[in-house]
Amino acid sequence: MSTETTTSDIGLLDILRKSGPCSVAQLARAMEVTATAVRQRLTRLLALGDIEKSTERASDGEAARGRPIHRYGLTEKGRRRAGANFADLAIALWEEIREIKDAEVRRGLLSRISGRMASLYAEQIRGSNLDERMESLAELFRQRQIPFDVERSRDLPVLHARACPYPELADRDRSVCAMEKNLFSQLLGENVRLSNCRLDGHTCCTFEPQLREGDAPAEPPFRDGSAESRLGGSLALP
Repeated sequence: MSTETTTSDIGLLDILRKSGPCSVAQLARAMEVTATAVRQRLTRLLALGDIEKSTERASDGEAARGRPIHRYGLTEKGRRRAGANFADLAIALWEEIREIKDAEVRRGLLSRISGRMASLYAEQIRGSNLDERMESLAELFRQRQIPFDVERSRDLPVLHARACPYPELADRDRSVCAMEKNLFSQLLGENVRLSNCRLDGHTCCTFEPQLREGDAPAEPPFRDGSAESRLGGSLALP
């Protein structure tokens, strides 16, 4: 069974967001599909933790008298996914952050934002080692329809973002890349650096773990012209 959210799943989540808990029959009518198709989507969304099932006595007209009926509603995770289209608000808030004149205040604010996001995602990151945590992080974004993958051909796993999670923000201000790097570092428990960036014409954004001192031969912290050297550190702003 697939555990990735599809476009039709998003439509079902949106119906539950607008209407509240629904039965299979109600969802089938609203989506104009068969009850079997609805049950398949519900099974997938239950496995993902986006919805939860409750049982109640059916009212007349819904089922035989006294027979229980199952209704499906959004979990907190599902509510966040169903209501995730806040690009305009995010852009407006980001522009206000950029208007803050004091660079240290801006850095502190962005650090708190990345910390808050890390606390929201932390319970969904699993694994006893870096490889497992990185794969869990990639899966977290794949569930949000953002293609991430992990490359294991090197000494340490490398995270590739094939699309930007915040395209509208990144196009206006690449410091969002620094915030994302800081977020990934917190979730993975290892410092990572942004070695390639789509804004520089690369095919994807690449996040590489930084080896601790003594783990490997020392090398310059940033390569000339690298994305991170232009960002100027974990949360540098223009």
